[in-house]
Amino acid sequence: MDYMRIFSVLAVALWIMRGVDSRVFGGRGIEKYVTFGQNYVVTWGQSHVSTLHSGQEVDLYMDQSSGGGFESKDSYGSGLFQIRIKVPGGNTGGIVTAFYLTSKGGGHDEIDFEFLGNNYGKPVTLQTNLFLNGEGNREERFNLWFNPTKHYHTYGILWNPYQIVFYVDNIPIRVYKNERGLSYPSKPMQVEASLWNGDAWATDGGRTKVNWSYSPFIAHFQDFSLSGCNIDGRSNNVGACESSNYWWNTGEYQRLNGHEQQMYEHFRSKYMNYDYCTDRSKYQTPPRECYYH
Repeated sequence: MDYMRIFSVLAVALWIMRGVDSRVFGGRGIEKYVTFGQNYVVTWGQSHVSTLHSGQEVDLYMDQSSGGGFESKDSYGSGLFQIRIKVPGGNTGGIVTAFYLTSKGGGHDEIDFEFLGNNYGKPVTLQTNLFLNGEGNREERFNLWFNPTKHYHTYGILWNPYQIVFYVDNIPIRVYKNERGLSYPSKPMQVEASLWNGDAWATDGGRTKVNWSYSPFIAHFQDFSLSGCNIDGRSNNVGACESSNYWWNTGEYQRLNGHEQQMYEHFRSKYMNYDYCTDRSKYQTPPRECYYH
């Protein structure tokens, strides 16, 4: 019996019972049929970026000469940021596909999805991380109940004044709460994606290097809609984006509901394979935020 497939189907069924569209959180204020060029611009590796199907898909290519990346035209202070990704398949040890929010300048804030490539027969690892005022080392790593190289899946980041939630196909896999005394993103951030060489650390702790004979490695991206509080030209303080007039700041998004909490706990118990909070080689005493999972 394929329990992973059963879990995936059950997860979608629970969301349908809640009345939430499986792609766009009920479509609340989220742009539809948005092309790449409306919201994003290529930032590096221009010759390794291809726009397809009238801007409905973008492919990033990685070979020994370069990878590629793109970022949102605007900066944001809160919102729900989603994209659909099919990560490179095959012998991808050392290759990193990333989707993340990041501020510019010193003491930066960052909210990361990173897919850590692997060699044939070994699963791609999904790593999440947070940088707050320039300090990272908040990695959590997961196996997934599907092969992310075979089909597109939706990855989302909810960032509001109350919590940060990482979603995979609208299943919450990680929550970081804005509790009193904890560090929390305080700078406008842009949405970025990239494909790059991370073989110094990404696979087997850096022991597995990129085998360039299998290049080019290709990451595929779709769904370039953005639903966020645009902060450009107003202030560098994300407090301007805390209003409950934005739907992603309203009560139902200030904490997980009952269904979400059950799915969150199930996913983490079954698929998490590393948590910085329990890594005693890194922290003899867990950081304070670890008590608010």
